Amino acid sequence: MPILFYRSMLLAADVAPIEALFEALGQRGMIPVPIFVSSLKDPVSLAFVERALASLKPAAIITATAFASGAEPGFETLFDRAGVPVFQVIVATTRRDIWQDNQRGLAPADLAMHVVLPELDGRILAGAVSFKGESEVDPALAFRAFANRPEPDRVAQVANRVEAFVRLQRTPREKRKLAILIPDYPSAPGRTGYAVGLDVPSSVLAMLHDLSEQGYVVEGIPQTPRALLEMLESAEQGLALKEYLTFSKELPPAAVAAVEAAWGNAEDETGLCEAPPSVLPDISPTWGEIAPSSLLSPISNAAGGEPAMEPPISPQVGEMSGRTEGGATEHQPSGLANSKQFPFRATSFGNITVAIAPDRGRSVDRRADYHDPILPPRHALIAFGLWLRKTLDVHALVHVGAHGTLEWLPGKTVALSESCFPEIVTGPLPVIYPFIVSNPGEAAQAKRRIAAVTLGHLPPPLTGAGLDENQHQLERLVDEYAQADGLDRRRRDRLARLIVETAEKTGLAYEAGVAKTDAPDEALRRIDAWLCDLKDFAIKDGLHIYGRSAEGEADQLREQSAAAEKSALIAALDGRHVPAGPAGAPARGRRDVLPTGRNLFTSDPRTMPTPTSFDLGRAASDEVLRSYMQAHGDWPRSLVIDLWGSASLRTGGEEIAQGLALIGCRPQWDCATGRVTGIEVLPPATLGRPRVDVTWRISGLFRDMFPTQIALIDAAANAVAARDEDATENPLAAKTRADGKVSPRIFGTSPGTYGAGIEALLSSGDWAAREEIGRAYLDATSHAYGGADGEGISSPGAFEGRVAEADLLVHTGDDPGRDILEGSADVAFIGGFSAALAALGKNADVIVLDTTDPQKPKPRSLGEAVSRVVRARAVNPRFIAGQMRHGPRGASEFAETVDRLVGFAETTHAIPGTLIEAVHDAYLGDPEVRAFILRENPAAAKIIAERFLSARRRGLWHPLRNSVDDDLAALIAEARALGVAA
Repeated sequence: MPILFYRSMLLAADVAPIEALFEALGQRGMIPVPIFVSSLKDPVSLAFVERALASLKPAAIITATAFASGAEPGFETLFDRAGVPVFQVIVATTRRDIWQDNQRGLAPADLAMHVVLPELDGRILAGAVSFKGESEVDPALAFRAFANRPEPDRVAQVANRVEAFVRLQRTPREKRKLAILIPDYPSAPGRTGYAVGLDVPSSVLAMLHDLSEQGYVVEGIPQTPRALLEMLESAEQGLALKEYLTFSKELPPAAVAAVEAAWGNAEDETGLCEAPPSVLPDISPTWGEIAPSSLLSPISNAAGGEPAMEPPISPQVGEMSGRTEGGATEHQPSGLANSKQFPFRATSFGNITVAIAPDRGRSVDRRADYHDPILPPRHALIAFGLWLRKTLDVHALVHVGAHGTLEWLPGKTVALSESCFPEIVTGPLPVIYPFIVSNPGEAAQAKRRIAAVTLGHLPPPLTGAGLDENQHQLERLVDEYAQADGLDRRRRDRLARLIVETAEKTGLAYEAGVAKTDAPDEALRRIDAWLCDLKDFAIKDGLHIYGRSAEGEADQLREQSAAAEKSALIAALDGRHVPAGPAGAPARGRRDVLPTGRNLFTSDPRTMPTPTSFDLGRAASDEVLRSYMQAHGDWPRSLVIDLWGSASLRTGGEEIAQGLALIGCRPQWDCATGRVTGIEVLPPATLGRPRVDVTWRISGLFRDMFPTQIALIDAAANAVAARDEDATENPLAAKTRADGKVSPRIFGTSPGTYGAGIEALLSSGDWAAREEIGRAYLDATSHAYGGADGEGISSPGAFEGRVAEADLLVHTGDDPGRDILEGSADVAFIGGFSAALAALGKNADVIVLDTTDPQKPKPRSLGEAVSRVVRARAVNPRFIAGQMRHGPRGASEFAETVDRLVGFAETTHAIPGTLIEAVHDAYLGDPEVRAFILRENPAAAKIIAERFLSARRRGLWHPLRNSVDDDLAALIAEARALGVAA
């Protein structure tokens, strides 16, 4: 077991962490071999290590070296040639007290050197083993130095993790026991097995067949995805309370105390397979304040202390998550519901157990006297982890699809401690995590918090939306008009009137933005542009099944990707090294991410925004300004930009660049390394317009991943604020002079929390007026971020002032593979801002900036953006037919669309009832589609009907037929008759 470390540590006699790791591995029966190197980029050192590995034939490699090995993209690395798992251990330059007290875990430099860059080699992050601490005073020198101080329990967990991988590796396939986890979102009924772009139930069945073919003991594989889900719902496996109490004695006492403080004793929770509806991370976490250090830990207030403020936001929600009104159905496995044990939805097929993890719990259901803003998971989820490891004795965990709950549990962002709940639940288990290749940010969260090997998988294939019959008729009329123009004026004028009248009858004129006062030529231009916009829309042709290509697949890279995915899963479960590969959206031109099946890595954040991304971001911001000028006849003075983590990684920082360009700044780069070194404030004359006062609303994932970019943006805003420029040219500087201070411009939720703050309200439906939602959004955005390390400070009310002054919100969508009716994050961030305007009695534009084609950025109003998705995708027969090939998972896609559409109607004034009517008619008005949803996914049928009724109850939709309410009630009754709880 080689341990690679730097020669400089040896020369400085500062090798205590290596010695501690050596001893821990030896105690577990492994033979460690320390090897010092000057650098893995040094040819001499590299050749020596290659020879050593060839001689030792190790089971695994441990490396304490920073950065990446230096191989060019596409070429084999040292570790690829070795073919065994490589564990990255962190010898941190961060001081121990800072690590212990800080939610982030590591300083930005350590994050880049020891975490982000080593991922380029496909290394598995085993954890930190040491931090800087003061040494004893040297009497001769009268000097106290800082040295590497090993953290004993962290060294032990690294050794345990390595041992678990070796155990997996050494166990014959026919004796290996695996757990395959299916994601579930308890407050998103009808979406069990929902993962972005992936048919999870079908993927699980495919994996069971693949494992059987590879020598694993797999028995009784269900014939259909529906059969698999039904078996899980009626399963009767569980962990007895007595065993849980025994096993939990091995957990950190403070963590157990925190769980009891939040939820009560374990005895109170047994017999419930699922907690009440959760507001915590779903499909893509897109899932308050820096308190004293005691509040930064999820176990902080278990023993008392001053109560913290009630958190206004879900402790964990991500950027592509999926929630709904109505809450969850509590699952009660038949034989275990009243027994003193924790029942789980899990079924064993020989040595392979397929399971759905229990809900982690939600804020409103905790004990009334619990005040810590960081909510620990329920006993049931901890019991589930213990059951997997202690009772089933599984060798590895396979989590199918992005994303789950485990990587979003409370604890440090990176370099976890023993009291962080991702580690408490998963322990040292090897985690293999098929993850959509276009979501790098949330894949990184899994890599860094549960040591996952993230195997990239394909997004669904995309196809052109085309036009429906009414749209085709309009297109033909427009073509006929173009032919008549200049030849037959009378015919041309008749056609112009006919086109406008036809568009008004079908509702397309409204959706195209045609105003009553528009001249005929302008109306025709808008209608023609709208038809082109719809036709160019890319829709999913079904869903991806892991390790499978579509029948008749013509794209050779997609064929190769499916085969590579299948091979990578088998290799990872054999305990072999999986080569690294980049993450990104193939449909946006990132063909380098293919073939998939590689261990995903992300960009080096120190290079963001890249020069190319800055040019593209600046062009996109110019389009926003041009659009606003056309609509209002003036430049905007102030705006808010949503800034997300995964999007920034996909685009290389285009969204960051947009804001910098708007305030009149650009990055400065180091020519040799490409890293951003500073900011240049451009003079007004070069801009040709006034600067815009920009406020950034950052997601929790952006906060966690990009402290350096937060510092960069903050420095740019401060530099612009300090300029001596006229108020008409620089509203930020004018505001600063008027206030007598520089006010913050970067805002987000408190460290350790995620989301927009309104997910809980939208999920439960427990609100009466839109203003309540707006207040929750404002209250949740409680922290201002900035400074050299991108840290946050509590700034109640500060963001509210920025929203009140904003002329518009800019919310960017860059991924052609998803739209704003997929996942709760778009609804939460856009809807939260819109509802906040209502709460403040203000008005502002809401712009959805489409950068799916980076060369042709297109700003649209929210109404236009949603209308486009509904007309081109949601009600498109091609889309509907594609989803109907995927059984229960396809039905859940319809539930997701309805949920998000109604969510936008609830939070904004931008959704006309005609859109809700169109979706209703497409899904429930068509007898074949209605029967499919009810048959394949009764829970989805029920929630679709409930969401439509919710829209009716709130006055958001006035259907043309009086029988709609009765029809919806009948569908709910039919779903209940099929076993869906009330």
